[in-house]
Amino acid sequence: MALLELLAGSPALFVTLTVLLGLMVGSFLNVVIYRLPLMMEREWRTQCVELLNQPDPEGDRPPLTLWGPRSQCPSCGHLIQAMENIPLLSYGLQRGRCAHCSVAIGVQYPLVEALSGVLAGVVAWKFGFGWPALAALAFTWTLLAASAIDVRHQLLPDSLTLPLLWLGLGAALFGLFADLPSAVIGAMAGYLSLWSVYHLFRVLTGKEGMGHGDFKLLAALGAWTGWSYLVTIVILSSLVGAVFGLALILWRGRSRHVPMPFGPFLAAAGWIALLWGETINRAYLSWLGL
Repeated sequence: MALLELLAGSPALFVTLTVLLGLMVGSFLNVVIYRLPLMMEREWRTQCVELLNQPDPEGDRPPLTLWGPRSQCPSCGHLIQAMENIPLLSYGLQRGRCAHCSVAIGVQYPLVEALSGVLAGVVAWKFGFGWPALAALAFTWTLLAASAIDVRHQLLPDSLTLPLLWLGLGAALFGLFADLPSAVIGAMAGYLSLWSVYHLFRVLTGKEGMGHGDFKLLAALGAWTGWSYLVTIVILSSLVGAVFGLALILWRGRSRHVPMPFGPFLAAAGWIALLWGETINRAYLSWLGL
């Protein structure tokens, strides 16, 4: 109790400890980002060979979970030791290379750790010590993992988006960010809005403009923020996505026909809406003179 009272009475200490916690969680998020798609791929392969009644050629491999086996270098198989897994510090001391074979380590690892820590610190600063901060941290870290997976694989796993949806509805039961009716309407409207756009685009062009994971992600964001912030989320994500895509075309020579994941832009807009949605909506309505 003394520790809880200390954290509640010292915002600076709470923010500092939350940043450190965020760095450690970021290290685990890297495991999720790397392993979850592999676990899904193995599950799909197993289902396919069972459906075709064929032996699984990779069935004798050890099971892969988020908790085991121990992380290792994908190049040489060196098991990562505890001193090599300190967030940010180990990457700097090893100069971004494996301690055993000196192969370069992807910049994703320190970037995810740093983002996890910084975003966690912002959440702690914004909400202060209490249940809203704890819920918003879970929201933040789930969005970060889902966004990184979408960037790498153009995939938003149900094992991340659906629990995020239910957590949002659970938070609404206690009125942490939105009341329950607003959260339920937000989830329904979020899913149906992108579902409608998807089918309309497919009818008009014969192509699929987005993945089904985007529907579920916006439904989850609607459950957390309530229906009144959905327009803000869609506008923000669309504007940032359009600017980012145009920049890639103009400066990186990216073909406009190459698909670009929309999930990270939705996630960023949803995170901003949870923290500052009311301020943004008020500013927008004031600008309209309403």
